[in-house]
Amino acid sequence: MASAAQTPPPVTGRVDALGRLVEADTLLLDLQLEAGSELGGKLALPQLAAVARLVRKLGIAVSRPAVVAGQDHDVEMWVRAEPQGEDVVLTIEKWRKRAPSPSRLEVAASDDDLIGKAVRNSWATDAELRFTTVSDELAQLVGVSASEAAGQPLTRLLRLEEGEDGAMPLLSALASRSAFSGQAAVARSGNGQRIMLSGEPVRGDDGKFAGFRGRALADHVPVPEAANEPGGAAATIDPALDQALRSPLARIISAAEGIVERSDGPLRSDYAAYAGDIAAAARHLLSVIRSMVDQPGETADTIDLAALAGDAVALVQPQADERNVVLVMTGEATIHVHGDRRGVIQVLVNLLGNAVRHSPEGGSVTVDLSRSGNTGDVAIADQGKGIAPEDQERIFEKFERLEDGGGAGLGLAIARRLARSMGGEISLQSTPGEGARFTVSLPLA
Repeated sequence: MASAAQTPPPVTGRVDALGRLVEADTLLLDLQLEAGSELGGKLALPQLAAVARLVRKLGIAVSRPAVVAGQDHDVEMWVRAEPQGEDVVLTIEKWRKRAPSPSRLEVAASDDDLIGKAVRNSWATDAELRFTTVSDELAQLVGVSASEAAGQPLTRLLRLEEGEDGAMPLLSALASRSAFSGQAAVARSGNGQRIMLSGEPVRGDDGKFAGFRGRALADHVPVPEAANEPGGAAATIDPALDQALRSPLARIISAAEGIVERSDGPLRSDYAAYAGDIAAAARHLLSVIRSMVDQPGETADTIDLAALAGDAVALVQPQADERNVVLVMTGEATIHVHGDRRGVIQVLVNLLGNAVRHSPEGGSVTVDLSRSGNTGDVAIADQGKGIAPEDQERIFEKFERLEDGGGAGLGLAIARRLARSMGGEISLQSTPGEGARFTVSLPLA
């Protein structure tokens, strides 16, 4: 009779007070080496380093799942970290390899709706820049059919534009037979659609340059006329400024996505994940711009509020790390509510960013998830100076902000408008000198 499979022993490690991995079992050490560090060097696995920092800050044991990137694979694991003197001891169970996947934030913030009708459209050309394939979506975007585009010179359908430095990335790439991104182009058809092109060189069987293949991103969403009318519900923004902001952000997204897709060659999955986070952050900023010019739409999608809170925390984590502010999540693990995923992430990132900005260095921000009656709630509490009673409603108005708050005074106005468009609300509790607690409430699904 075959014996039952034995559970493998846990993988262990030790991180000292300076964040160095001073002890590690073979599996953990291999990941550390693949990340470019060594035993005794800085712990180079961001997910584990973050857990160690949290344990050192709170002085208590913490357990949580994690996904860590290896050189050619990811590792799912369950991490328990506990303080031991000045060190943090890691105990890792459920170690399981899997194929590398895109950044969690890239998935969380990849909805095309974040930038209106921006979609991924594929295309390919031969060595003379004549289209060999054009997706139906891209053909429709530039006002022709896919069959009409085939065989046409790219420059007959699209007018290439110079960048701020006077260069055209596509032509520079053609001369050097290299990958490119951020090439602005305008459809020559009557619709005048502006798009951003990125691509990579294609080689023939003989190794010679045979053309490009790539994708296009719609670079501008028309501003609704009502958005800038006096008394409109949306925060106003000049259409020219809207265009000026969206264009460079679209280039950032295009370049970051090129890294994610490893268009320039093999790339370690953790660096690809960082590029995914850059693209996700740029998409979030585009969504803020869109919120300033578009009317919010009602939505009844069922979403997991707890999961989206985790995504928002991850987006704000670099800002928190810069200020040495610890982000702590507590409460319910899953809360299903009615709402819009893009809108919820934007609201939570706005509130978390404010909380981190107003927290003292070395402080903490708590994200507490709970149910209350018919709503699912996310409460974000900081340890800042607090908000005076007479200011607690004023700060939700457009262009209003506290004297030391920084920013343009739009974040809270946009956040409350989005929350209300989803049938929810944002409330505030604060006492001067005792911090502020913003609570986002959405109807339970």
